[in-house]
Amino acid sequence: MEIKDLADYHHLVSDLFHLPKTVDEWEPYRLSKEQILHFHENGYVSGIKLLEKHQIIQLRNELDDLMDPHHPGHHLFYEFHSNESNDNDSVLFHSLGHWRITKGFHDVLWNPAFIMAAYQLLENKPVRFWHDQVFSKPAKHGGVVAWHQDYSYWTRTVAMQHLTCWTGLDDATTNNGCLHYVPKSHKWGLLNAPELAGDMNGLLNFLTDEQKNEFNPVPIELEAGYGTFHHPLLVHGSFENKSKNPRRAFVLNVFADGTTSNTNKPLLKGVPPIAKGSKMQGKFFPILYPVLGY
Repeated sequence: MEIKDLADYHHLVSDLFHLPKTVDEWEPYRLSKEQILHFHENGYVSGIKLLEKHQIIQLRNELDDLMDPHHPGHHLFYEFHSNESNDNDSVLFHSLGHWRITKGFHDVLWNPAFIMAAYQLLENKPVRFWHDQVFSKPAKHGGVVAWHQDYSYWTRTVAMQHLTCWTGLDDATTNNGCLHYVPKSHKWGLLNAPELAGDMNGLLNFLTDEQKNEFNPVPIELEAGYGTFHHPLLVHGSFENKSKNPRRAFVLNVFADGTTSNTNKPLLKGVPPIAKGSKMQGKFFPILYPVLGY
């Protein structure tokens, strides 16, 4: 079966989400001033409802299909790791590029609750898509995501005006490996990039004594369908899942329009290079908000 590359479509291709058409219709999706202040002070803002139950169910079903390495759209992934940790007792499924393969994971980029919040947190600059991710930790033997900063893996793009949104497809709890943040660590500057599925505490080797004293992680427990946004320098990670419940989540990474390539090499596997110093744009990096045609 031939699979269309949905990266060719910079608009909704299903009825899973509906975009507002007026300023008043967008208003319910706006973050409050208090939420925006919390983000700038602490490096994150959490507890934002992004999905309804039927949307969660569709994305779970699509993920079940996508995790099959023999899926007919497999060649469209930027990365696909059935287990990035290489330890059968500590499994971390991790993929990038699923927005190109299924309608739900494509259209969630244009979820109005997501793109309005992203626009506000990027200081009202046009929002451009960077890439997506899925992290799945199976019940009883789910692996860790080591402490890290997102931008430490993204220095191939400049300036640093990025944003990450993590959304749970299951309830995320301390028992099944929810996300943890180190509040205000986005003010520490850029740190070295550890192995993502390696030693949970590898990043601590790069911290100063002062930073170690301020290293006080907080758990971000969320109901399925709720999301959390964080700054590209915020230190975060998640512990193993030894519970009887899975912990599935997807991540949407964006940046403000005007970000440029910082390399002449391909930015993502299979994506044509963008010359160093040239604007990030085109088929693989669409504008999400303001929405064209609305």
